[in-house]
Amino acid sequence: MHPTPAILIEDLYRTYRTTHALNGLHLTVPHGAVHGLLGPNGAGKTTAVRILTTLLRPTRGRALVAGHDVVREPTQVRRRIGLLGQHAAVDEELSGWQNLEMFGRLHHLGRRDAARRATALLERFALADTGHQPVSQYSGGMRRRLDLAASLLGGDDRTPEVLFLDEPTTGLDPRGRAEVWKAVRSLVHQGTTVLLTTQYLEEADQLADHIAVLAHGRVAAEGTPDQLKSRLGADRIEVVLRDASRLDEAAPLIARAADAPTETDPDRRTVSAPTTDRIATLSRALRALEDAHLTVEDISVRRPTLDEVFLHLTDHPSTTAPTPDGTEATV
Repeated sequence: MHPTPAILIEDLYRTYRTTHALNGLHLTVPHGAVHGLLGPNGAGKTTAVRILTTLLRPTRGRALVAGHDVVREPTQVRRRIGLLGQHAAVDEELSGWQNLEMFGRLHHLGRRDAARRATALLERFALADTGHQPVSQYSGGMRRRLDLAASLLGGDDRTPEVLFLDEPTTGLDPRGRAEVWKAVRSLVHQGTTVLLTTQYLEEADQLADHIAVLAHGRVAAEGTPDQLKSRLGADRIEVVLRDASRLDEAAPLIARAADAPTETDPDRRTVSAPTTDRIATLSRALRALEDAHLTVEDISVRRPTLDEVFLHLTDHPSTTAPTPDGTEATV
């Protein structure tokens, strides 16, 4: 058991003239898990990561990483963290091994230690067979794994206590994303706490044990992926019709079957409604649609997705938020 959380944020603000990128942010991240940080562009995700990794000073508030204050003890923080930014930092002209050896030297390792750690990290991230090839020949997933390996060179030989991943799989194909996910899970298994920012909701659903959704520079909601999905209520029955022109006929039938209001989507030819009794609703809907001679291409009952939760929590008409002095500013 750890006496302090891996990350503790209390009443954190970051102001750019009249814009408040962070606006009273509170967050606690326990040790040994993946904590997702979601939010639309401009919600404050990257600003929070930059403050937690000592790259930016907060305007107000307090942040601790691995028990150390990011403002008063930045050196202690840096020794305990790793950071993988949005864009790969590796040199394509150099080999994977040369990149890691160079990063080691930039982190003030001796030539022998830098070479030893480069070799060890290539093995750790399943890149040993290609370690002497130019990075220009690497796939996207391989480059990102190499970048992840380089992010571990800031501390000592141990796995970092806290690893910050700022949109780590942007631009990767599904295979590349899966490779990075596997590497992240391996690090967590070895005891690293991960703070993950991502715009891929599937990624958060796959990796995160706990998620905080940011809006206007503060936490709008948090919980496990299942807890956040449950905020939208019951499961949903979804019917896909062959003929989109008959959606208006199907909607009241589905509403009666589910005993709930429906939503229609002409582009997808769907009618959907929440339901608390999956089997009974499905049976009633099928009978009603068959009696009305409505041709169904697909029918299913599913849980709300994390995408729907995200849109529900962040799709607000207001673009202002309170500031420390009680006024409002656009964020």
